[in-house]
Order: sequence, then structure tokens, then C-alpha cells
Amino acid sequence: MKKLNNSIALVLVVLFTALACKKEVQPISDLQKIRNNNNIKSYPVTKMDSAQAIEFITKQKIQELLDLSTLYTSGNRDTEIDSVIYAQMQSYFADTDSSRLSPLLRQLDSLKVKNAKVGALTVKKEVKNTDSLDFAKFEVEYFDSSDRLIGKFEKHAQYMLKLSPVKFKKEFKFYFVDFGAKLPKDSTSVGVTK
Repeated sequence: MKKLNNSIALVLVVLFTALACKKEVQPISDLQKIRNNNNIKSYPVTKMDSAQAIEFITKQKIQELLDLSTLYTSGNRDTEIDSVIYAQMQSYFADTDSSRLSPLLRQLDSLKVKNAKVGALTVKKEVKNTDSLDFAKFEVEYFDSSDRLIGKFEKHAQYMLKLSPVKFKKEFKFYFVDFGAKLPKDSTSVGVTK
């Protein structure tokens, strides 16, 4: 009986020691998550059809731009890291005109947004004359510094896929043309029908 009690005690001591030594997982900070965000492909290798891939990439790029924007607006905007973040944000646009980012940054500032999450997204292609224009309509949820929901907003963005051929492969680079773009009106007129 004494051997049994000693064995049970030994097993309990080993078990408690193993549980006490368990390493806790440190949560990854926002800065760590988006430190390496840039406009380089980072989509999964799983096979998707082109529409799914475009939708997935568009949602990912919108989320990355919003993450960088919230990080930028939460900073002082006069440090070296802020200028690096701003340059990263501009790399998501076809042209580096700062007026493309200003409306987004003003809105995030006025609402004191700390975090943003992209929700439902739909992509749409419009053909105007000989040009085809790509638009994304999406929902974004803004959160404050206490992770309370500020609101859910419907947004639009115009984007383009630029051909970037790489040795026997047909690849595209993703760029925003306008973030907050207005969708073109539907050509169906409203009126009385008989």
C-alpha cells in the first residue's frame, strides 16, 4: 500500500511539474502582424478558379491596406517608421498620389479607429467603351481602442490587375486605382412599365 501511495504521489508530482512548465503562447501584436505587409503576392497555393482568386486577393489587399492605415493613424506621423508605413500604403496604389489615401486616413482619424475588419465582399467588372473597370464592394467594421464596434460601413474600391509576366507564367500585380470609389450607376432606368 505504501508503494502504491508513493507511486501515485510520484505520478502527481511529475504531472504537476509538466503542467507548470507549459510555455504560454504570446499573442502577436498588430505591429508584428503587419510589419511585412507589402504589395507582393501572399495567397495560398490551393487551386481556385480565377473569380475566387480575384475575390480572395482583393479582400486580402483591402485588409492589409486598412491594417496599415490604422497603424499609421494611431502613430505620431512624424517618425521614421510612420514614413515607412506611409510608403507601404502608397505601394498599394497604381499612382502614388497622396490624395488617394487622404479620405481614408481622415475618416479613420475622425472616428478614432484602432482596428478594422473587412466583411462581405463582392467584385464587379464594368465595361466602358473599350476599357474594363474592376470594382469591389465590401463591408468594413471599425473598432475603437477598447475593441468596441464603432460601426459597420459599406465601402467601394476600384482596382486593377497589371500584367507582370514572370518566366513562362502569366502573373498579375494588384493595385488600387481609387479607394472609396463610387460605383457606376446601373444602366437600367427606373420608370413605369406596362
